[in-house]
Amino acid sequence: MSKAKGFQVNQKVVYPSQGVGVITAIQEKEFKNEKVPYYMIYLEVSDMTIMVPVDKAEGLGIRPIVPSKEAQKALELIGEDFEPITSDWKERYNKNLDLLKKGSVSDIATIVRTLYHRSKVKELPILERKLYDSALKLLEDEISYSLRKTREEVEHMIFTRLESR
Repeated sequence: MSKAKGFQVNQKVVYPSQGVGVITAIQEKEFKNEKVPYYMIYLEVSDMTIMVPVDKAEGLGIRPIVPSKEAQKALELIGEDFEPITSDWKERYNKNLDLLKKGSVSDIATIVRTLYHRSKVKELPILERKLYDSALKLLEDEISYSLRKTREEVEHMIFTRLESR
């Protein structure tokens, strides 16, 4: 049984590129004359509920909120040195979009760190700015749930580390 199939009602999960949500129900729906179990996931950030087939959840990157130790590592990663990135915004955008789709908390922290520092050199193109904003929001949400801190506290922690470079 995969991790995704082990989700339970009221469990908080991360849906990469969508945000942090809570499984409100597991329901069977009929699809092509078959009963298919679905997770009903409420995403507070967009105030919507989405239905995800249980057997597709893992493939979509849906995962549990990380433990606090992993959240701390992501915060540390934000303050670390990093390789300079390409000035070709399309290449950068595609690389970061791939990281966002993978959806690990360290991948998301890498996107935030990279695009934050790039924005200090030159204003980000609109698509990259949206990607940065999405990654930052996702990172703040997940870390706040993991560390049981407010979003404001986590935002302060993130920017303190970003500014230390």
